[in-house]
Amino acid sequence: MLYRSNKGGGKAVNFEQAILDGYAPDGGLYVPESLPKISTSELEKWKNLSYKKLAFNILSMFIDRNIISSDELETLINKAYDTFEHEDVIPFHKLKSYKDTYIMELFYGPTLSFKDVGMSFLVNLVNFFLKKRKKHLSIIVATTGDTGPAAAHFIAGKSNLDGWILYPKGLITKEQERQMTTLPHDNIHSVGVYNCPEGGDDLDVAITQLYNNKDFKKKLRLSSVNSLNWGRIMMQTVHYFYGYLKISKSIGQPINMVVPSGGFGNLCAGGLAKKMGLPVKKLIVANNKNECLNRIFTNGIFSKKPIHETISSAIDILVPINFWRYLYFCVNGDVKKIKGWMNQFEKTGQVEFDSETKKSYREGFLSVSVNDIETISTIKSLYEKEKYLLDPHGAVAMSGVNKLKDKLGEEPIVCLATAHPAKFPNIIKKINKNKSLPKAAIHSSIENAKLKNANFRNANLEHARFTSADLTGADLTGARVDNIVLIGTRLCKTKTPWGEDNSGCGKNIMELLLLPH
Repeated sequence: MLYRSNKGGGKAVNFEQAILDGYAPDGGLYVPESLPKISTSELEKWKNLSYKKLAFNILSMFIDRNIISSDELETLINKAYDTFEHEDVIPFHKLKSYKDTYIMELFYGPTLSFKDVGMSFLVNLVNFFLKKRKKHLSIIVATTGDTGPAAAHFIAGKSNLDGWILYPKGLITKEQERQMTTLPHDNIHSVGVYNCPEGGDDLDVAITQLYNNKDFKKKLRLSSVNSLNWGRIMMQTVHYFYGYLKISKSIGQPINMVVPSGGFGNLCAGGLAKKMGLPVKKLIVANNKNECLNRIFTNGIFSKKPIHETISSAIDILVPINFWRYLYFCVNGDVKKIKGWMNQFEKTGQVEFDSETKKSYREGFLSVSVNDIETISTIKSLYEKEKYLLDPHGAVAMSGVNKLKDKLGEEPIVCLATAHPAKFPNIIKKINKNKSLPKAAIHSSIENAKLKNANFRNANLEHARFTSADLTGADLTGARVDNIVLIGTRLCKTKTPWGEDNSGCGKNIMELLLLPH
């Protein structure tokens, strides 16, 4: 199978080249020349497959055997998901207070986000190709909260890759930031960027400009593993098939799937799965207050409005770039139309689609917009009713169910929960009057990420306060530490400007507080 730009520029390339390029040379998004069709009989055969086995069957339709053998593909899949906390990779929770409604828990990967599902495989895939070629790439990723931690985690320690993770400083949670900045690996470079009035979209624009400079991209050997890379979309089609096969009572029974959405990467995969033969009745686009997708599906207008900071920050996105990828298949691969619309949006900031195009991409979709009050209310209500805790993004999806209940019919509903609530402690505290965190909102990986092994090399730490912090294994080499406050701070195997400091090893908090500083 060959892959081409949805804008029509350049030659078609094989799977390996599409993955390593990330962006197409003309600034477009790679798409397969055709989508495989999956029959009812094939779905019947897949009904009881594990997630890994199902992934093998679906990915095999997109990857030629001369590029990756069956054994190599199986190894890559197993390696990607062996680190997941749950043996099923993606488990399901049936709600008691809703009829035939299930939560697809996509947050059992190492960084507690659905991004792990696609990223774990893609990064291993990229590294596999680079090892064969004996090449090195620098991966540049912009994030609004969850993509960055996932990319950093899976790139960390890989000798053929360097990861440059850009995030809008102050617009993501402290927990998400720590997941990117506390990895003790020299090949991870996380950069907080101030003054991002459009959130992560500002950073995407900058990265796009880098990739559009072909000479610069080639010289620095740049690529991407965000949802603009076809590998992420391809991998994410799997959990739609998996969800359907797990929840439907029989092949052919329609179900609805509700997805918290911002950049349309996850839903692009769902839409393509539907076009491949997945018998889903409706895919529900659940937007937060930044209703870029709701405008597309309701009014037929692709436009960019000022950003609203919300509690579901990972979907605070203004430009759903992957919609252009999905639209390619809705207009029968008419690259002239896609290129014209994309160029028009770049020049004017708005595109209004014709009635035929709107009818095509709306088929099988519903959309809804949810505000923060509704999101918090959903988290609180569900927890009070059945002690089940949703993160703010999963709650956007469930709020969408509440608002669209008259349109969804009697079919089973699958809501995609895309992050663990432990990543949002300040938000979860709002559901408890005593401000304490429920047990379900605590996870060891978040707690352990705080400052242990943090990379502060060459950082400006003047006047920084680390009172009662744990800096075990942290690297402060070359940092500016004038007037730094270290009262009660554990220093153990800590690399400092004055050498390795082990003064806090084995000491409790009271001993540390009494140490001279």
